Amino acid sequence: MLSFHQSLPSYRPTLLTPVPALAAELGVGQVLVKDESQRLGLPAFKALGAWWAIHRAVQDYPGATELVTATDGNHGRAVARRAAMLGLAAHVFVPDVVSDASVDAIRSEGAGVTVVPDSYDAAVAEAASYAGEDRLLIQDSAWPGYEVIPQYIVDGYSTLFREIDVEPDLVVVPMGVGSAAQAAVTHYRSGAVTPALLGVEPASASCVTTSLLAGELLTIPTSKTVMAGLNCGTPSSLAWPVLRSGLDYSVTVEDDAALQAVDDLRAAGISSGPSGAAALAGVRAARDRLNLMEDSTVVLISTEAWIPT
Repeated sequence: MLSFHQSLPSYRPTLLTPVPALAAELGVGQVLVKDESQRLGLPAFKALGAWWAIHRAVQDYPGATELVTATDGNHGRAVARRAAMLGLAAHVFVPDVVSDASVDAIRSEGAGVTVVPDSYDAAVAEAASYAGEDRLLIQDSAWPGYEVIPQYIVDGYSTLFREIDVEPDLVVVPMGVGSAAQAAVTHYRSGAVTPALLGVEPASASCVTTSLLAGELLTIPTSKTVMAGLNCGTPSSLAWPVLRSGLDYSVTVEDDAALQAVDDLRAAGISSGPSGAAALAGVRAARDRLNLMEDSTVVLISTEAWIPT
């Protein structure tokens, strides 16, 4: 995956930015923010997974003429951008809570967009129903019978973690369906560096945390949140067993906490939307149970840029 990403003209490792003020606030040695606000020409990390999956999938299905996906925003735009680069059509399904700005950004890539008057899970179901024949589904959530392409996406995310050239004591990852957190667990549980891992979700869309507490994969109702990219009601079937065994901590955060984190990261010179800033909100919410020391290194994965709505 890394060699594929490195072959792309727009590839650059994203910044790992120290924020001394946050280190002082948390009482640790350093806080480093993995800043995914500029990744492969797009304002989020999602292209790492989507573009690798598309690279693999069009080899597996050479007759495909259209790429199909559902999205809360960034994944769909990444799929649409790569489709245009490859001369393929794209169609993206979005739940009706997605902002007009995000829909316009997807359309700006040349994709068709269908707004589904329901949840993210419903948009995924619509995309899966539309796909078939020469329409290839590139979805970042897995379910029984649809797991190969989602695994390609998770594999693509590994580049993000391979770029981190420090030995953290804690890595904090926002969670929607859990694929990015799955990539973090896979990376850090297979090598010599084994930090604690904290997953963060919106309180109004806490499908992973709810499933962890119940001990089984659950689908939950969700409601609108400023953390739109994390507004998912069902964990990925691939992510679930990995997160159940590999996450050390999980926490939920409210919208106000995410928006405060956006402001605090902006003050440090980092552009982060609420879904990315959730990492900071989460470490604040969970601070008292994280066993952090005064010399600890904390890495926050800020998954997206701030995009005005």
